[in-house]
Amino acid sequence: MGRYGSLDYPRLAKRGLLFGLSLFAVGLIGQAVLGTLPSTPAWELTLLLDLEAIGLVIAFFSPFVFGVFLPLTE
Repeated sequence: MGRYGSLDYPRLAKRGLLFGLSLFAVGLIGQAVLGTLPSTPAWELTLLLDLEAIGLVIAFFSPFVFGVFLPLTE
């Protein structure tokens, strides 16, 4: 058994990437749809922008963390 238990690193890297891309897609589509409506509150647009940014960060770092860094530390 490894240092971090029995983690499936390739599966975690793939799912982290897909989770980040799905957050990005929800934020992007939400801004495209709700951004055209004049009655949309500003906090909703800010939330969608934050979803895009967090999604990109997760999609970028999860393959590095689960695909490169953690397997090398075992």
